[in-house]
Amino acid sequence: MTDYKNPKLLINSNTIKSGRIAWRSPSNIALVKYWGKHGLQLPRNPSISLTLDKAYTETIMEYTTEGKSGDNIELDFYFEGKSNESFAEKIRKFLLNISDIFPFVKQIKFTVHSHNSFPHSSGIASSASSMSALAMCLCSLEMELFGTTYEDEEFRKKASFISRLGSGSACRSVYPHASVWGKTDDAKDSSDLFGIGYGEHIHEIFHDFHDDILIVSQGEKPVSSRAGHALMEGNAYAEPRYKQANERLSNLLIAMKEGDLEKFGTITENEALTLHALMMTSNPSYILMQPNSLEMIERIRKFRKETGLPIYFTLDAGPNIHLLYPHSIYEKVNPFILSELVPLCENDMVIRDRVGLGSVKI
Repeated sequence: MTDYKNPKLLINSNTIKSGRIAWRSPSNIALVKYWGKHGLQLPRNPSISLTLDKAYTETIMEYTTEGKSGDNIELDFYFEGKSNESFAEKIRKFLLNISDIFPFVKQIKFTVHSHNSFPHSSGIASSASSMSALAMCLCSLEMELFGTTYEDEEFRKKASFISRLGSGSACRSVYPHASVWGKTDDAKDSSDLFGIGYGEHIHEIFHDFHDDILIVSQGEKPVSSRAGHALMEGNAYAEPRYKQANERLSNLLIAMKEGDLEKFGTITENEALTLHALMMTSNPSYILMQPNSLEMIERIRKFRKETGLPIYFTLDAGPNIHLLYPHSIYEKVNPFILSELVPLCENDMVIRDRVGLGSVKI
């Protein structure tokens, strides 16, 4: 089993090392949702996502061994230019938890600067972009400190594994176009331990697919995704849900390979509503959708029925609507977006995103 533990990755105590590494990593939008986990950040069901482009986290990691003493994690963390001790403590815990993979993290003083291109904790997967960016920095740091060499595929696989330990969905963000995470007979080499790139297996129409993220609310969610996953343990619908997710994934992979947009849209929308139904049937139950979320869904359905255009919606764990459609119909749908959907957004805020190329070094 892949675990990447390597006790040899220790810096020579007589050598002072310092430097700077930066990565930009995007969020991703799951089509078949991962909701419910077990063990060490392992999924109860497989999922597939589209990798985004404009919704990203930029992470700058500065490091030095000078003056480092003790066996603790030394880290200063700045989010959006401001010191953030709450985030810093989470990152310290994460680094400590992976110190059997990267033992050198105990030998280094870290200063990390992180910036999002989108509102934090509003239902866009900020943990996916932030933890994948951090994992890419750490894998690059290993290469700089020890001269380790990886082929790109193996580098991203390791970064995906590391990302998963910080945030499950983060393991899907490192790959271009699309990623599958979770063991399934329908995707070769798939694993619960890391995501795999799946862009080459889907129709090219999805390679520049639009995802306009309609910000219904920029506020922080009342229930975190971590808490939501935990509530699946007591959910009466959990087991049939996991079976359903496997069946839907199998059907969606076929639709995406063939470029069958109608089948793609039907499954994707049903998955979004199932995710929120699971929240409503948790104990305690909770609702993350807001009135304008529902109004947008109704307007999208009405527009699709009237025009016959392949325009669909999904949601992540929050109130914001992800509007999915092929690039070829942009000119036809844009007036509808501007007149019917943007006025329902908080402060008219929309992130005009599309499928992207995954994590990039900056």
